[in-house]
Amino acid sequence: MISITIKGLSKAAHQALKKRAARHGRSLNTEAIAVLESSVRSQPLDAAALLERTGGMRETMQFRTSSARLDRLIREGRDRR
Repeated sequence: MISITIKGLSKAAHQALKKRAARHGRSLNTEAIAVLESSVRSQPLDAAALLERTGGMRETMQFRTSSARLDRLIREGRDRR
């Protein structure tokens, strides 16, 4: 098994990693390994394919609205908090 040492990690990043580990029921070390492995195995986003797929989904939806109406609904939702 290979080991590494991480130098210069900020206190904020350390705390965030500890909280993430607690949420997942893992040790700090195990969480760090999971984050690193996930990061190096992830595939780059194909923006063109994503836009094409979501554009097709939008056309099949029954709900139609304008961006102005969406903006108004978002503002109203924020005001209710």
